[in-house]
Amino acid sequence: MKLSLGFSPCPNDTFIFDALIHGKIDTGDLLFEPSYQDVETLNQMAFAQQLDITKLSYHAFAYAAKDYELLDAGSALGFGVGPLLITKDKDLAKRLSNCAGQDLPADLLDLRVGIPGKYTTANFLLGLAYPQLTNKQELVFSDIENAVLDGRVDLGLIIHENRFTYSERGLSKAQDLGEFWERDTGYPIPLGGIVIKRSLPQVVKQQVNKLIADSVRFAFANPKSGLDYIRSHAQEMEESVMYQHIDLYVNKYSENLGEKGRASVNYLFSEAERLQLIPPRTQDLFLASI
Repeated sequence: MKLSLGFSPCPNDTFIFDALIHGKIDTGDLLFEPSYQDVETLNQMAFAQQLDITKLSYHAFAYAAKDYELLDAGSALGFGVGPLLITKDKDLAKRLSNCAGQDLPADLLDLRVGIPGKYTTANFLLGLAYPQLTNKQELVFSDIENAVLDGRVDLGLIIHENRFTYSERGLSKAQDLGEFWERDTGYPIPLGGIVIKRSLPQVVKQQVNKLIADSVRFAFANPKSGLDYIRSHAQEMEESVMYQHIDLYVNKYSENLGEKGRASVNYLFSEAERLQLIPPRTQDLFLASI
């Protein structure tokens, strides 16, 4: 049985899925056809039900949960992994750092913010911390730093490997939105999850969940096994930065959400529903146990 599988070309995803798609673990009668896309494209593909299995942001999952359910394996959750709000204006960075969760001064209300997609969890967290920053421009995540530098936007919401490089380009952090979430909730921040079509046979869904967990375990045990593959998709990133990225986003929650991971996802959805940022849940989010 061939299954389409969507994930990003970022090091954390290629690290996780290397063993699965390259025959380093036994996948039985299942074959996986990968599709490499940025997170917002994956979100849109999930809305259109174009993939059997896909990475997507937890924010977007709220709009795709009628068709997909969440696997326990493959997620990106953790502490210190949240998106960053950056600017090239150090004074502006200082002002905004003191305003999270509060009303903004009138002269900051029209600031232009480059975001990596409407349905990203990063944008959801921005809405929690700075609900009055509504002048947003959707950009590919890898172009956001340049948009800040050349003045197309005043602020940039960065994710993935850009959190390791922005300061080298003269940009300043206005807020770590992951830290804002962690201070408020005590939970790891849920960024992205792996979902599978509800319409697939239950035995297949369970098998896929196990195989992704096996792929994560293989990667942990053999961290350099997929180096060439990871590097080939990493936009000429230095090896040290690649593994910083992996260490930040791939952890015990990637192998299994566990009780705390599930609680974090449930809290995210409950808070977003309370603020009317997402539609109410009508189905269980998580893959049912056999």
